[in-house]
Amino acid sequence: MKKLLLLPLLLASPIYADITSSISSSVKLEVSAAATAADRIGNSYSVSGTGVNTTDGTTAGSVGGLGAATNGVNAYTPITASQLTDGESFNYTVSHTTGDTIGTSLTTGEVSAFGDLTSTSGGTATNLAGTVDNHVITITAGSQGTSATGQYVTTVTVD
Repeated sequence: MKKLLLLPLLLASPIYADITSSISSSVKLEVSAAATAADRIGNSYSVSGTGVNTTDGTTAGSVGGLGAATNGVNAYTPITASQLTDGESFNYTVSHTTGDTIGTSLTTGEVSAFGDLTSTSGGTATNLAGTVDNHVITITAGSQGTSATGQYVTTVTVD
């Protein structure tokens, strides 16, 4: 009997809810700037070997190497190697990389002539356009180095 009395009370109660709705539209237009990335190649030297005589032309047993740096480039002392004992096995390896010279009189906008350069030209806004009219998005492609993004968002929230 108690259960039947609660049912009419539940049916007669009004139900309230908050409804929120939002609509937004947007267009984003971008033109890339010119850019250059430069990585300087450094100086390096390595030597290894067995069963060889070495000389730098003056000193026997010299292994050569890198000396003082001028504008980022180290002086290099090469060596000559010869077989230590005729008929015996030997191995000899030398590796040398001359680093990039560091520019001393660059002006704004100039880049040193480094060994690893990546350069991109700036974009051009020619024909690039975008409009939003009553949530109708229109985008016109631009030239190289540009991008256009249109967005339409609808949100409905029920609390």
